[in-house]
Amino acid sequence: VQLVESGGGLVQPGGSLRLSCAASGFAFRNYAMNWVRQAPGAGREWVSGIDFGGRRADYADSVRGRFTISRDNAKNILYLQMNNLKVDDTAVYYCGKYLAGHYSGRYSVVGNGTLVTVAS
Repeated sequence: VQLVESGGGLVQPGGSLRLSCAASGFAFRNYAMNWVRQAPGAGREWVSGIDFGGRRADYADSVRGRFTISRDNAKNILYLQMNNLKVDDTAVYYCGKYLAGHYSGRYSVVGNGTLVTVAS
């Protein structure tokens, strides 16, 4: 399993970024995926999950209405569109793979993450 996150950077409050996660080494289309983040000095926080087909998704209350998770099963890529970013969104963002098709239960995070910094 290989998951490679990209798309992070420095953005001003209110700005937008789109993160990508390129997946390989497994049948991407069969597994639910998620995004999690870890802010400096804090624990890991679950951000969003999406089922294997991309038809169902859920979000943490802190990002609901601002972030959108999606996936392209033909390209084996997971996305996170982040709009109206806030300083509190500053974190390293990781994508994770669940053990099955629905976004519940255990998941694994194997990539290096991508850093998102929101600052004016």
